[in-house]
Amino acid sequence: MTDGNTDIAIAIPALLEATLFAADKHRGQKRKDAQKTPYINHPIYVVNLLAGVGGITDVELLQAGMLHDTVEDTDATPEEIETLFGYAVRSLVMEVTDDKSLEKQERTRIQIEKAPGLSPRAKLIKLADKTANLTDMIASPPAHWPLERRQQYVVWSDKVIAGCRGHNTRLEEIYDARAMEARARLT
Repeated sequence: MTDGNTDIAIAIPALLEATLFAADKHRGQKRKDAQKTPYINHPIYVVNLLAGVGGITDVELLQAGMLHDTVEDTDATPEEIETLFGYAVRSLVMEVTDDKSLEKQERTRIQIEKAPGLSPRAKLIKLADKTANLTDMIASPPAHWPLERRQQYVVWSDKVIAGCRGHNTRLEEIYDARAMEARARLT
């Protein structure tokens, strides 16, 4: 017989392992904001949104949320993710990973097209990721992004999220609030 504490005893170390891995892989990376915020703050915020706002307790989903940018933005490999965290986490990470060999415009188009076909779990990561990005853009926009680019980001983000709806009302509400705030500040 298990109790809730047993689940926590497994979940916390598993999530911390993913956090340590992400922190190591993102070491030295900075966000695009004027303050050059440590990159690791972004996946931590994504997981905080998933768990704290979305009420998600799925450990694999939370691990994948923490690792969502490691293959795309570091030297981490899909095989390494699978070896350390299992096939399910690898699959989720790869669902939300952009192909960096493609031009930026092509990657953004593909994200819009792929969003409706993502698994429900991957859609939640995408929703939290875009919410975190909008939150950061409102608080401290990328230093080199002109107003028009920030406006375009909100429009594009809305299109991606349109394909990710229907799986967590609370996450959708926080996304909508951030998008509305971003649009108001960028007019």
